[in-house]
Amino acid sequence: MLLLDLDNFKTLNETRGHERGDALLLQVAKRLRDCLHEDDTVARQGGDEFVVVLEDLGDNPEEAAARSEEAGQKILSALRAPYEVDGEAHHSSLSMGISVFSGLRETVDELLQRTDLAMYQAKSAGRDTLRFYDPQMQAAVSARAAMELDMRAGLAQSQFELYYQPQIEHGRITGAEALLRWRHPSNGFISPAQFIPLAEESGLILPLGEWVLKSACERLALWAQQPGLAALSLAVNVSPRQFHQTGFVPQVLAALAGAGADGHRLKLELTEGLLLEDVEDTIEKMGQLRAYGLGFSLDDFGTGYSSLAYLKRLPLDQLKIDQGFVRDVLTDPNDAAIARTVVALATSLGLRVIAEGVETEAQREFLARNHCHAWQGYLLSPPVPVAEFEALVQRTNTAH
Repeated sequence: MLLLDLDNFKTLNETRGHERGDALLLQVAKRLRDCLHEDDTVARQGGDEFVVVLEDLGDNPEEAAARSEEAGQKILSALRAPYEVDGEAHHSSLSMGISVFSGLRETVDELLQRTDLAMYQAKSAGRDTLRFYDPQMQAAVSARAAMELDMRAGLAQSQFELYYQPQIEHGRITGAEALLRWRHPSNGFISPAQFIPLAEESGLILPLGEWVLKSACERLALWAQQPGLAALSLAVNVSPRQFHQTGFVPQVLAALAGAGADGHRLKLELTEGLLLEDVEDTIEKMGQLRAYGLGFSLDDFGTGYSSLAYLKRLPLDQLKIDQGFVRDVLTDPNDAAIARTVVALATSLGLRVIAEGVETEAQREFLARNHCHAWQGYLLSPPVPVAEFEALVQRTNTAH
Protein backbone atom coordinates (compact mmCIF):
# COMPACT_ATOMS: atom_id res chain seq x y z
CA MET A 1 0.00 0.00 0.00
CA LEU A 2 1.27 3.45 -0.98
CA LEU A 3 -0.09 6.64 0.55
CA LEU A 4 0.73 9.78 -1.44
CA ASP A 5 0.35 13.31 -0.17
CA LEU A 6 1.08 16.29 -2.42
CA ASP A 7 3.62 18.67 -0.86
CA ASN A 8 2.40 22.23 -0.33
CA PHE A 9 -0.87 21.65 -2.19
CA LYS A 10 -2.76 23.75 0.35
CA THR A 11 -0.69 26.82 -0.64
CA LEU A 12 -1.68 26.49 -4.31
CA ASN A 13 -5.33 25.90 -3.39
CA GLU A 14 -5.48 28.92 -1.08
CA THR A 15 -3.41 31.38 -3.11
CA ARG A 16 -4.47 30.46 -6.66
CA GLY A 17 -8.00 29.18 -6.04
CA HIS A 18 -9.75 25.80 -5.83
CA GLU A 19 -10.25 25.51 -9.60
CA ARG A 20 -6.52 25.52 -10.16
CA GLY A 21 -6.13 23.06 -7.30
CA ASP A 22 -8.65 20.74 -8.95
CA ALA A 23 -6.88 21.08 -12.31
CA LEU A 24 -3.63 19.96 -10.66
CA LEU A 25 -5.33 16.98 -8.95
CA LEU A 26 -6.72 15.80 -12.32
CA GLN A 27 -3.26 15.87 -13.86
CA VAL A 28 -1.79 14.05 -10.85
CA ALA A 29 -4.47 11.35 -11.16
CA LYS A 30 -3.75 10.86 -14.86
CA ARG A 31 0.02 10.56 -14.29
CA LEU A 32 -0.59 8.10 -11.47
CA ARG A 33 -2.73 5.88 -13.66
CA ASP A 34 -0.08 5.99 -16.40
CA CYS A 35 2.54 4.73 -13.92
CA LEU A 36 0.56 1.67 -12.80
CA HIS A 37 -0.54 -1.69 -14.19
CA GLU A 38 -4.18 -2.39 -14.97
CA ASP A 39 -4.41 -4.75 -11.97
CA ASP A 40 -3.25 -2.09 -9.50
CA THR A 41 -5.76 0.04 -7.63
CA VAL A 42 -5.52 3.82 -7.30
CA ALA A 43 -7.97 6.01 -5.41
CA ARG A 44 -8.18 9.56 -4.19
CA GLN A 45 -8.41 9.29 -0.41
CA GLY A 46 -9.57 12.89 0.02
CA GLY A 47 -8.07 16.35 -0.30
CA ASP A 48 -4.64 15.91 -1.86
CA GLU A 49 -4.09 12.31 -0.71
CA PHE A 50 -4.07 9.30 -3.00
CA VAL A 51 -3.84 5.61 -2.14
CA VAL A 52 -2.31 2.97 -4.40
CA VAL A 53 -2.56 -0.78 -3.83
CA LEU A 54 -0.02 -2.88 -5.74
CA GLU A 55 -0.68 -6.61 -6.06
CA ASP A 56 1.39 -9.78 -6.58
CA LEU A 57 4.77 -8.25 -5.78
CA GLY A 58 6.54 -11.55 -5.15
CA ASP A 59 6.74 -14.41 -2.69
CA ASN A 60 8.53 -12.75 0.22
CA PRO A 61 8.47 -9.34 1.99
CA GLU A 62 11.96 -8.38 0.74
CA GLU A 63 11.02 -8.85 -2.90
CA ALA A 64 7.69 -7.08 -2.35
CA ALA A 65 9.49 -4.15 -0.71
CA ALA A 66 12.03 -3.87 -3.54
CA ARG A 67 9.33 -3.89 -6.20
CA SER A 68 7.11 -1.43 -4.35
CA GLU A 69 10.09 0.91 -3.92
CA GLU A 70 10.71 0.68 -7.67
CA ALA A 71 7.07 1.57 -8.34
CA GLY A 72 7.23 4.37 -5.74
CA GLN A 73 10.34 5.93 -7.28
CA LYS A 74 8.73 5.77 -10.73
CA ILE A 75 5.68 7.65 -9.37
CA LEU A 76 7.85 10.25 -7.57
CA SER A 77 9.76 10.89 -10.77
CA ALA A 78 6.62 11.15 -12.94
CA LEU A 79 4.95 13.57 -10.53
CA ARG A 80 8.03 15.78 -10.25
CA ALA A 81 7.80 17.00 -13.86
CA PRO A 82 6.19 20.48 -14.18
CA TYR A 83 2.40 20.73 -14.58
CA GLU A 84 0.56 23.26 -16.67
CA VAL A 85 -2.05 25.07 -14.60
CA ASP A 86 -3.87 27.91 -16.41
CA GLY A 87 -1.11 28.22 -18.97
CA GLU A 88 1.60 28.52 -16.29
CA ALA A 89 4.17 25.93 -15.24
CA HIS A 90 3.63 24.64 -11.70
CA HIS A 91 6.06 22.39 -9.86
CA SER A 92 4.83 19.92 -7.28
CA SER A 93 6.35 17.01 -5.41
CA LEU A 94 4.89 14.45 -3.05
CA SER A 95 5.66 12.55 0.13
CA MET A 96 4.97 8.83 0.07
CA GLY A 97 4.55 6.20 2.76
CA ILE A 98 4.70 2.49 1.91
CA SER A 99 3.70 -0.55 3.91
CA VAL A 100 4.02 -4.13 2.72
CA PHE A 101 1.31 -6.60 3.73
CA SER A 102 0.33 -10.13 2.89
CA GLY A 103 -2.94 -11.93 3.45
CA LEU A 104 -5.58 -10.75 5.88
CA ARG A 105 -3.62 -10.29 9.10
CA GLU A 106 -4.05 -6.50 9.18
CA THR A 107 -7.30 -4.57 8.97
CA VAL A 108 -7.64 -1.82 6.39
CA ASP A 109 -7.55 0.79 9.15
CA GLU A 110 -4.30 -0.64 10.55
CA LEU A 111 -2.73 -0.60 7.11
CA LEU A 112 -3.78 2.97 6.45
CA GLN A 113 -2.48 4.03 9.85
CA ARG A 114 0.91 2.40 9.23
CA THR A 115 1.23 3.85 5.75
CA ASP A 116 0.25 7.25 7.10
CA LEU A 117 3.04 7.04 9.72
CA ALA A 118 5.56 6.22 7.01
CA MET A 119 4.28 9.12 4.90
CA TYR A 120 4.84 11.54 7.78
CA GLN A 121 8.38 10.19 8.08
CA ALA A 122 8.85 11.09 4.41
CA LYS A 123 7.58 14.62 5.11
CA SER A 124 9.93 14.97 8.11
CA ALA A 125 12.80 13.79 5.91
CA GLY A 126 12.33 16.87 3.72
CA ARG A 127 9.47 15.80 1.39
CA ASP A 128 9.70 14.67 -2.24
CA THR A 129 10.70 11.22 -1.02
CA LEU A 130 9.34 7.89 0.22
CA ARG A 131 9.62 5.99 3.48
CA PHE A 132 8.67 2.44 4.48
CA TYR A 133 6.71 1.60 7.58
CA ASP A 134 8.66 -0.42 10.10
CA PRO A 135 7.64 -1.58 13.60
CA GLN A 136 10.31 0.58 15.29
CA MET A 137 8.56 3.61 13.86
CA GLN A 138 5.36 2.44 15.51
CA ALA A 139 7.20 1.93 18.79
CA ALA A 140 8.68 5.43 18.62
CA VAL A 141 5.27 6.98 17.93
CA SER A 142 3.67 5.01 20.77
CA ALA A 143 6.46 6.06 23.15
CA ARG A 144 5.94 9.71 22.23
CA ALA A 145 2.18 9.43 22.75
CA ALA A 146 2.77 7.81 26.15
CA MET A 147 5.25 10.53 27.13
CA GLU A 148 2.78 13.25 26.14
CA LEU A 149 0.14 11.67 28.41
CA ASP A 150 2.71 11.36 31.20
CA MET A 151 3.66 15.00 30.76
CA ARG A 152 0.05 16.15 31.14
CA ALA A 153 -0.26 14.04 34.29
CA GLY A 154 3.12 15.32 35.51
CA LEU A 155 1.95 18.90 35.24
CA ALA A 156 -1.20 18.15 37.21
CA GLN A 157 0.73 16.20 39.85
CA SER A 158 3.61 18.67 40.41
CA GLN A 159 6.32 16.37 39.02
CA PHE A 160 8.14 19.33 37.44
CA GLU A 161 10.60 21.47 39.37
CA LEU A 162 13.08 24.23 38.74
CA TYR A 163 16.81 23.76 39.12
CA TYR A 164 19.12 26.76 39.30
CA GLN A 165 22.48 27.26 37.62
CA PRO A 166 24.38 30.13 39.24
CA GLN A 167 25.54 33.05 37.12
CA ILE A 168 28.69 34.68 38.48
CA GLU A 169 30.31 38.04 37.79
CA HIS A 170 33.70 39.19 39.13
CA GLY A 171 33.59 36.29 41.60
CA ARG A 172 30.11 37.00 43.05
CA ILE A 173 26.92 35.06 42.24
CA THR A 174 24.56 37.67 40.81
CA GLY A 175 21.71 35.40 39.73
CA ALA A 176 20.78 32.11 38.16
CA GLU A 177 19.27 30.53 35.10
CA ALA A 178 16.12 28.59 36.00
CA LEU A 179 16.04 25.22 34.23
CA LEU A 180 13.06 22.89 34.06
CA ARG A 181 13.47 19.36 35.38
CA TRP A 182 10.97 16.50 35.27
CA ARG A 183 11.14 13.90 38.01
CA HIS A 184 8.97 11.05 36.71
CA PRO A 185 7.58 8.82 39.50
CA SER A 186 8.68 5.56 37.84
CA ASN A 187 11.30 6.61 35.24
CA GLY A 188 13.31 9.02 37.38
CA PHE A 189 14.64 12.22 35.80
CA ILE A 190 13.70 12.60 32.13
CA SER A 191 16.12 14.63 30.04
CA PRO A 192 14.84 18.04 28.86
CA ALA A 193 16.32 17.12 25.45
CA GLN A 194 13.60 14.44 25.30
CA PHE A 195 10.57 16.22 26.69
CA ILE A 196 11.04 19.87 25.62
CA PRO A 197 10.83 19.21 21.82
CA LEU A 198 7.73 17.06 22.39
CA ALA A 199 6.20 19.78 24.59
CA GLU A 200 6.85 22.27 21.76
CA GLU A 201 5.15 20.08 19.16
CA SER A 202 2.17 19.10 21.29
CA GLY A 203 1.47 22.61 22.57
CA LEU A 204 2.17 21.52 26.18
CA ILE A 205 4.98 24.08 26.20
CA LEU A 206 2.30 26.73 26.85
CA PRO A 207 1.05 25.45 30.25
CA LEU A 208 4.61 24.30 31.11
CA GLY A 209 6.06 27.71 30.23
CA GLU A 210 3.38 29.45 32.28
CA TRP A 211 4.18 27.22 35.26
CA VAL A 212 7.89 28.05 34.95
CA LEU A 213 7.18 31.79 34.88
CA LYS A 214 4.93 31.60 37.95
CA SER A 215 7.42 29.43 39.87
CA ALA A 216 10.30 31.76 38.97
CA CYS A 217 8.36 34.82 40.14
CA GLU A 218 7.40 33.09 43.39
CA ARG A 219 11.06 32.25 43.98
CA LEU A 220 12.11 35.88 43.34
CA ALA A 221 9.49 37.09 45.83
CA LEU A 222 10.87 34.71 48.49
CA TRP A 223 14.46 35.80 47.82
CA ALA A 224 13.45 39.47 48.13
CA GLN A 225 12.77 38.84 51.82
CA GLN A 226 16.24 37.43 52.53
CA PRO A 227 19.14 39.92 52.67
CA GLY A 228 21.73 37.55 51.15
CA LEU A 229 19.46 36.64 48.20
CA ALA A 230 17.44 39.81 47.58
CA ALA A 231 19.74 41.16 44.85
CA LEU A 232 19.68 37.98 42.74
CA SER A 233 18.19 37.97 39.25
CA LEU A 234 16.58 34.97 37.61
CA ALA A 235 16.74 34.11 33.90
CA VAL A 236 13.92 32.07 32.35
CA ASN A 237 14.01 30.50 28.89
CA VAL A 238 11.04 31.37 26.71
CA SER A 239 10.05 29.21 23.75
CA PRO A 240 8.99 30.74 20.41
CA ARG A 241 5.51 29.25 20.66
CA GLN A 242 5.06 30.70 24.13
CA PHE A 243 6.39 34.15 23.24
CA HIS A 244 4.29 34.55 20.09
CA GLN A 245 0.96 33.57 21.68
CA THR A 246 -1.31 36.60 21.97
CA GLY A 247 -1.58 36.65 25.77
CA PHE A 248 2.12 36.37 26.55
CA VAL A 249 2.67 39.88 27.95
CA PRO A 250 -0.37 39.76 30.31
CA GLN A 251 0.73 36.25 31.37
CA VAL A 252 4.18 37.49 32.45
CA LEU A 253 2.71 40.52 34.23
CA ALA A 254 0.14 38.30 36.00
CA ALA A 255 2.94 35.98 37.19
CA LEU A 256 4.89 38.96 38.59
CA ALA A 257 1.84 40.56 40.22
CA GLY A 258 0.51 37.26 41.58
CA ALA A 259 3.81 36.56 43.34
CA GLY A 260 4.58 40.15 44.25
CA ALA A 261 7.95 39.91 42.48
CA ASP A 262 10.05 42.78 41.16
CA GLY A 263 10.17 42.80 37.33
CA HIS A 264 13.72 44.22 37.43
CA ARG A 265 14.93 40.88 38.81
CA LEU A 266 13.39 38.78 36.01
CA LYS A 267 15.31 38.17 32.79
CA LEU A 268 13.79 36.42 29.78
CA GLU A 269 16.17 34.41 27.60
CA LEU A 270 15.15 34.43 23.95
CA THR A 271 16.71 32.55 21.03
CA GLU A 272 17.63 34.02 17.66
CA GLY A 273 15.06 31.88 15.87
CA LEU A 274 12.33 33.33 18.06
CA LEU A 275 13.40 36.90 17.32
CA LEU A 276 13.41 36.41 13.57
CA GLU A 277 9.98 34.79 13.42
CA ASP A 278 8.07 38.07 13.62
CA VAL A 279 10.41 40.95 14.34
CA GLU A 280 7.69 43.61 14.71
CA ASP A 281 5.64 41.52 17.17
CA THR A 282 8.84 40.72 19.07
CA ILE A 283 9.91 44.36 19.37
CA GLU A 284 6.46 45.42 20.55
CA LYS A 285 6.22 42.70 23.23
CA MET A 286 9.76 43.31 24.44
CA GLY A 287 9.01 47.04 24.69
CA GLN A 288 5.87 46.45 26.76
CA LEU A 289 7.69 44.14 29.19
CA ARG A 290 10.73 46.41 29.35
CA ALA A 291 8.45 49.14 30.70
CA TYR A 292 7.92 46.90 33.75
CA GLY A 293 11.66 46.51 34.30
CA LEU A 294 12.18 43.10 32.67
CA GLY A 295 15.53 42.40 31.02
CA PHE A 296 16.22 40.32 27.90
CA SER A 297 19.14 38.05 27.16
CA LEU A 298 19.82 36.67 23.68
CA ASP A 299 20.65 32.99 24.05
CA ASP A 300 22.75 30.90 21.59
CA PHE A 301 23.97 34.08 19.90
CA GLY A 302 26.07 33.35 16.80
CA THR A 303 24.69 29.86 16.20
CA GLY A 304 21.79 30.96 13.98
CA TYR A 305 21.27 33.74 11.47
CA SER A 306 22.71 36.59 13.50
CA SER A 307 21.82 39.84 11.83
CA LEU A 308 23.24 43.09 13.12
CA ALA A 309 20.27 44.92 11.61
CA TYR A 310 17.79 43.32 14.00
CA LEU A 311 20.19 43.33 16.96
CA LYS A 312 20.30 47.12 16.74
CA ARG A 313 16.50 47.38 16.85
CA LEU A 314 15.80 44.99 19.73
CA PRO A 315 15.67 46.22 23.32
CA LEU A 316 18.15 43.61 24.57
CA ASP A 317 20.25 43.84 27.72
CA GLN A 318 22.63 40.94 27.29
CA LEU A 319 24.21 38.61 24.74
CA LYS A 320 25.07 35.08 25.75
CA ILE A 321 28.16 33.37 24.30
CA ASP A 322 26.99 29.89 23.38
CA GLN A 323 28.70 26.97 25.14
CA GLY A 324 29.58 25.52 21.71
CA PHE A 325 32.07 28.37 21.25
CA VAL A 326 33.23 28.45 24.88
CA ARG A 327 34.10 24.72 24.85
CA ASP A 328 36.91 25.14 22.32
CA VAL A 329 38.10 28.72 22.87
CA LEU A 330 41.54 27.43 23.84
CA THR A 331 42.00 24.99 20.98
CA ASP A 332 40.04 26.41 18.03
CA PRO A 333 41.13 29.85 16.78
CA ASN A 334 37.73 30.33 15.08
CA ASP A 335 35.81 29.80 18.31
CA ALA A 336 38.22 32.11 20.13
CA ALA A 337 37.65 34.76 17.45
CA ILE A 338 33.86 34.36 17.68
CA ALA A 339 33.92 34.69 21.49
CA ARG A 340 36.06 37.86 21.23
CA THR A 341 33.78 39.27 18.53
CA VAL A 342 30.62 38.70 20.60
CA VAL A 343 32.21 40.58 23.52
CA ALA A 344 33.31 43.45 21.24
CA LEU A 345 29.89 43.60 19.60
CA ALA A 346 28.06 43.61 22.93
CA THR A 347 30.32 46.40 24.21
CA SER A 348 29.75 48.53 21.11
CA LEU A 349 25.96 48.05 21.37
CA GLY A 350 25.99 48.87 25.08
CA LEU A 351 24.97 45.32 26.04
CA ARG A 352 26.29 43.10 28.80
CA VAL A 353 27.73 39.71 27.88
CA ILE A 354 27.71 36.35 29.68
CA ALA A 355 29.35 33.07 28.69
CA GLU A 356 27.72 29.68 29.29
CA GLY A 357 29.31 26.26 29.53
CA VAL A 358 32.47 27.41 31.34
CA GLU A 359 34.06 24.21 32.64
CA THR A 360 37.73 25.03 33.27
CA GLU A 361 39.71 27.78 34.94
CA ALA A 362 41.62 28.26 31.66
CA GLN A 363 38.37 29.01 29.79
CA ARG A 364 37.35 31.49 32.49
CA GLU A 365 40.74 33.21 32.30
CA PHE A 366 40.52 33.46 28.49
CA LEU A 367 37.10 35.12 28.82
CA ALA A 368 38.33 37.51 31.55
CA ARG A 369 41.33 38.51 29.38
CA ASN A 370 38.83 39.34 26.66
CA HIS A 371 36.65 41.44 28.99
CA CYS A 372 33.90 38.89 29.66
CA HIS A 373 33.57 38.62 33.46
CA ALA A 374 30.10 37.07 33.70
CA TRP A 375 29.71 33.34 33.23
CA GLN A 376 27.93 30.16 34.22
CA GLY A 377 29.00 26.53 33.98
CA TYR A 378 30.24 23.42 35.72
CA LEU A 379 33.44 25.17 36.85
CA LEU A 380 31.23 26.76 39.51
CA SER A 381 28.20 24.45 39.59
CA PRO A 382 25.79 22.42 37.48
CA PRO A 383 22.08 23.29 37.76
CA VAL A 384 21.06 22.32 41.33
CA PRO A 385 17.90 22.26 43.48
CA VAL A 386 16.98 25.51 45.20
CA ALA A 387 18.32 24.73 48.71
CA GLU A 388 21.70 23.76 47.30
CA PHE A 389 21.79 26.89 45.15
CA GLU A 390 20.94 29.20 48.06
CA ALA A 391 23.64 27.61 50.23
CA LEU A 392 26.17 28.09 47.41
CA VAL A 393 25.24 31.78 47.09
CA GLN A 394 25.71 32.36 50.84
CA ARG A 395 29.10 30.56 50.80
CA THR A 396 30.44 32.21 47.63
CA ASN A 397 29.24 35.76 48.28
CA THR A 398 30.24 35.78 51.94
CA ALA A 399 33.75 34.65 51.01
CA HIS A 400 34.04 37.21 48.25
